[in-house]
Amino acid sequence: MNNEELLQMAKEASQNAYAKYSNFQVGACALYDSGNTYKGCNVENASYGLCLCAERNAMSTAIASGEKGKLLAVAIYSPKTKLCWPCGACRQWFSEFEEGQNIKIVLENRDGKAVEFPIDEIIPNRFELVQ
Repeated sequence: MNNEELLQMAKEASQNAYAKYSNFQVGACALYDSGNTYKGCNVENASYGLCLCAERNAMSTAIASGEKGKLLAVAIYSPKTKLCWPCGACRQWFSEFEEGQNIKIVLENRDGKAVEFPIDEIIPNRFELVQ
């Protein structure tokens, strides 16, 4: 699956967002090495701390569906902005599942084209437990 297809799936997912407080819809699509993709959208709550980002929603859907493959990429889209960067919490979630393959983050640039960034670039010096 190429970056444009991933971004299109994220765009489709953004249409299902529950964003009644911010009116900032976001969709995400997570791609695993199994070839499976999982979509998610943001789900807001009056208690903002309980909101769920699209990226974490997509990854949680993969886990709940029994996905055992490695996370390869996450595409993120919002109709409200170009280059819809993931929040810090989502960046840390990507790190949790990175497993050394340097996950790529796919966004829409200002020209409407898919661009990718390696996880190491968007969250350097991330929190990791030493075991």
